Amino acid sequence: MKVGIDSYCYHRFFGEVYPEQPPPPRQMSVEDFLARAQELGVDGVSLESCFLPSLDLGYLRELKAALDEYGFERVYAWGHPDGLQGGRSEEGLRDMIASLARAEAIGARVMRVVGGTWAEGREAHAPQLQRLARMFRQATEVAKDHDVRMAVENHNDFTADELLRLLETVNSPYLGINFDTGNFVRLLDDPVEAARTLGQYVYATHIKDVWPQKRVSPRAWYFFSSAPVGQGLIDIARVIQILNDAGYAGMLTVEIDFLHPDYGDDEDAAVADSVRTLRRIASSLI
Repeated sequence: MKVGIDSYCYHRFFGEVYPEQPPPPRQMSVEDFLARAQELGVDGVSLESCFLPSLDLGYLRELKAALDEYGFERVYAWGHPDGLQGGRSEEGLRDMIASLARAEAIGARVMRVVGGTWAEGREAHAPQLQRLARMFRQATEVAKDHDVRMAVENHNDFTADELLRLLETVNSPYLGINFDTGNFVRLLDDPVEAARTLGQYVYATHIKDVWPQKRVSPRAWYFFSSAPVGQGLIDIARVIQILNDAGYAGMLTVEIDFLHPDYGDDEDAAVADSVRTLRRIASSLI
């Protein structure tokens, strides 16, 4: 399997600093991120569209040329932070559909998409899943034209069983899963069992390890904060083996959102540690 990193690992450096976080020591551009990804020796990147300086097709084609030069596999990541807002946002649907052309422009064959987020996860799920099924059915017809597969993330909203029902309802090869290991834990869903449930539908991943924070309310989304892969509570190696057995051949993409205080404020060191661990796991697959 290939190893990648998501640009969200560096969200502070791109200007998105949570109230609970200190400001970053420096700013980062997309070009800086790609250069760092090359230094880390990864095989590809997932690019959060919210951090791109332009969505103009001309710029995106220039970005494709840079990605080609690096030889990176790539995922176009749409939807941060709220995505389709649990199926309530028609504006979000229009932008998601428009983003399929943007994903194609950078040469991505997979586009991560978001149905909702933590807030929607606390509301009734059945009506959201019904609304989202309608939206995704509409979007898959356009995805077909661009030959870009959408991968809906478990974005602190739905369990593996709920996502399986969504996929079965939409019933299109142009909708699969962006499997986020850490977000399942945040819903008290077992990522190992989730891998067994969803493995055959996984088009992209966020490999995120987590560890609970002391003196933080369990109701806070970052109670389970990011740790370097292999240093948290998730059996990452087992999850990856299950995905491998299910035929997943895409990237194992590191994502760090809220770094656990035990690791200071050094996301870059956590990313580097995670990449090394994933390389070791990938090389040991049977």
